[in-house]
Formats: sequence, structure tokens, C-alpha cells
Amino acid sequence: MFNKILYKWLNKRFNQKYTVNLTTTLLLVSQLSFAQTLTQVEQVNSSVGGLKNNLVEREKSSLKLKEQIKVSQRTLAFKGMSRAEVSYARQQKITAFLPTSLLDQDVEYDAGSYHSFLIYSGDSELILDIDEDGYYQNFGVTFDADILSPVANEQAVVYADLYLSQNGGPWVLYFSSDDFVITGEDTEDEFEVVTQLDSGYVADYYDVLIDLYEVGFSEIVATYSANDTNALYALPLESSDYDAEYIAVEYHNEHGGSSSWLLFGALLVLGYRHCLV
Repeated sequence: MFNKILYKWLNKRFNQKYTVNLTTTLLLVSQLSFAQTLTQVEQVNSSVGGLKNNLVEREKSSLKLKEQIKVSQRTLAFKGMSRAEVSYARQQKITAFLPTSLLDQDVEYDAGSYHSFLIYSGDSELILDIDEDGYYQNFGVTFDADILSPVANEQAVVYADLYLSQNGGPWVLYFSSDDFVITGEDTEDEFEVVTQLDSGYVADYYDVLIDLYEVGFSEIVATYSANDTNALYALPLESSDYDAEYIAVEYHNEHGGSSSWLLFGALLVLGYRHCLV
């Protein structure tokens, strides 16, 4: 009889303690989430870009992507700026010489010849959505830039700025590529940028815009955006801080011989997102 009373008392104490701990945790998470919504969070992302055919085959996961990250100096200089601000900055500072690394590649480049540029096509790929809510933290953008010239297979050294527009808002730069070489209207020189949105991007629909520059000149030579293809229109994106993983926590009641599952991760996500509504 005494053992039975002791068991009930211990079981009640355990449940009370468990409930208090869970409630305290949820309140703490809610308070932290509320505090975060009151603070403007800088939009942060990591991107890697390169000629598509030269990119090493990658696993489509944030871990693999982070191992490949390489942030160009251009991205560090202009990231987070509006398109107008970037255009003005480019006018003020022009790279008037070709990088040695590209000259060493025996590029058939003639800055004095007449040519114009065109971004022939652009595409996107949604890669990773951990919580499966339809908004992705990893995505890729691929585009094919061409040279329109009377000279066959003419080459030029270019770079690209990539922008995101949240639900029709202003264009904000999220990546500037390193210099790369394009050849005439060759389809084998597609450029790919794979991005991991790390923080500051709420779940929403984002358009993509690409500006192409020729190295040594400050004017945009070609533009391609959601106005040209639906592939760059209304991409469902969110940063990884809004893409939480669900974690199941199990505890056993040894005396009662039963077990229960608590979707602790789900509750955390609900508490976290409550203040975003």
C-alpha cells in the first residue's frame, strides 16, 4: 500500500516538473522570438557561383553548400544595396584592367571590337526545404549570357549582379560573381549561382533579376529578370532560421509500461512563428 502511494506521488511530481519545464521552455522561445521581431535582422546569405559545366557535382544540402562557399570581394562590397545604389557605385569605381588570372587563360579578348550582349535564358531550381512548408532556404539560378558580334566565337570577360525582390519590393543585391569568360552564342558557358539563405528572409515570394557587366565598363550590358521568364518569378523562399527541423522527443513511464511521443520541435516552431503572424 505504501509503495502504491509513493508511486502515485512520484508520478505526479514527475508530470508536474515535466509540464513546468516544457511551459518554461515554450515561454522562453516565444519571448526570444518576439524580441527578434522587434529588431531589424540583416539579410544574410551564402552563395557560390561558377560556370555550370565546371562546377563539381554537389549534394543538394545546406551542409555541402557551406563547404563550397566562396564570397567574392564584389559581393562583400555591395551586398544588401539596392539596384540604384549599386549602379551608382559602379559608375564611381571602374575596374579598368583585366585580371591576370583570366589573361593567363589565353582568352581571345578584343575590347576594341564592336559587340553587344544578351542574356539568352535564365532558370531556377528550388533545392532544400527542411520543414516542408513549401518555402526553400536553398535555391539555384542559372543563366546563359551571349555575345552578339560579327566576329565568330568572340570572347569577353564579364561578371553578374544578382538581386532579389520580396513580393514586388525593391531589388536588393544578394550576390556578385567573380569574372568569367563567355564565348559568342555558345550554350556551354552557362553560369550557375547556388545560394543558402542563412537569416533575415521571411517566408515569402521572391523575384530574381540578373545584371550583366563587361569588365572594365560601368554600364549594364544586359539584364534578365522575372519580367522575361516565369522561372525567376515568385520563388517561394525563406532563410534557414525560419526553416526549423521538427524534433521528436520520447520519454518512457517505466512503472506504467507505456510510452508517449512529444513533438517538441513542432511546438517550438509553433511558438516561434506565433509572433510572426
